[in-house]
Amino acid sequence: MLGDTTSDDTASDEATAHEATAGAGRRALVLVENLSVPFDRRVWQECTTLRDAGWEVHVICPRGTKRDTEARALIDGVRIHRYPLRAATGGPAGYLREYGTALWHTARLARAVGPVDVVHACNPPDLLFLPALWLKRRGARFVFDQHDLVPELYLSRFDRGKDLLYRGVCALERMTYRAADVVLATNESYRDVAVRRGGQRPEDVFVVRSAPDTDRFHPVPAEPELKRGKPHLLCYLGVMGPQDGVDYALRALAKLRDDLGRTDWHAVFVGAGDAFDAMVELSKRLGLSEQVQFTGRIPDADLARYLSTADVCLSPDPRNPLNDVSTMNKVLEYMVMGRPIVSFDLREARVSAGEAALYAPANDEAEFARLVALLMDDPEQRAEMGKLGQERIGGQLSWRNSQRALLAAYAAAVRGRAPVSAAPRVRTGKRQRS
Repeated sequence: MLGDTTSDDTASDEATAHEATAGAGRRALVLVENLSVPFDRRVWQECTTLRDAGWEVHVICPRGTKRDTEARALIDGVRIHRYPLRAATGGPAGYLREYGTALWHTARLARAVGPVDVVHACNPPDLLFLPALWLKRRGARFVFDQHDLVPELYLSRFDRGKDLLYRGVCALERMTYRAADVVLATNESYRDVAVRRGGQRPEDVFVVRSAPDTDRFHPVPAEPELKRGKPHLLCYLGVMGPQDGVDYALRALAKLRDDLGRTDWHAVFVGAGDAFDAMVELSKRLGLSEQVQFTGRIPDADLARYLSTADVCLSPDPRNPLNDVSTMNKVLEYMVMGRPIVSFDLREARVSAGEAALYAPANDEAEFARLVALLMDDPEQRAEMGKLGQERIGGQLSWRNSQRALLAAYAAAVRGRAPVSAAPRVRTGKRQRS
């Protein structure tokens, strides 16, 4: 048996080595609409993995507001082309304006980039198949990187039911699947949707899990002053949208104070989103302003300080059609920092965190508060849970495994196809580092 295992590992290593050099002479174009790059950590890790495998990597994405503001940049060998984009406001008309602008700029910049072997489109929205189809007609293969299930996102975010717009986003998802040659799924639940609902062949769907970059994001010495004189620090990290559960966390903290009589904590909420102002106002209405701090988006170095000091981290995403099957980046980042987690009981939360989290029944704010209090009172359990989380991130959930899956997906996409003819490289801005 030992001999068989060693042989299998050797074959796997040889296959990985082959895939890691399969990009030589090939060009990839990554399309992103909802975040700038390299701010989008998953996309940036994919880009650098492909670069290291010999691919010439281009990215088209929107400009950031405080970072990633240059129109063109060459960062660590990745060529980034950015366009101005105003986020949607005012309902469906705002989204129509945002997406129309993004598609126009994406098509314009894709023409400037020239021929590519692979066009890699990251959703949401499920509209980037349109420029991908144009590139497919010019010889590219289409890799669909499904970050979100947009029909489930629509149901969870807008509370409009299965109306005309819902049927529209379902149709766009079907068209995206139909156009894709290869699909990247963030977890097994998404892979199942791609096969079952999207009609993809199982061998064309690759699970590429998101994972923190442990070289750049790791624990630092705790800073007790961040607790603002309290014995315990509670921390939330993530986007603050209607579906992200920040309101659940705030109501749970009010119960922690009012029902359990606990005021021995300070809480920090790190992140931003279109519900940010509403969450600050809710905190005021609940009388939490003195104990809850909202930082907005902060640099990674500051985030590491808060997470390294936190006693308990919060993952309050409520159960809804999207959250139950989605992998939460916040959970993975809590784990890499060795922090214990309180989460609602969601299918993919358990897959990610395992015993590194305690799970309250779905959407039960009182039980969520009770579990936070339980961990506050048990430093040994906190330490054990943090250790288990770090072991999972360093093992089965590590980015190394995702790198192998990503390179295998690209190898499958271009198998049997000659590289595109080298095209003149577009001008880029001054070289800089992320």
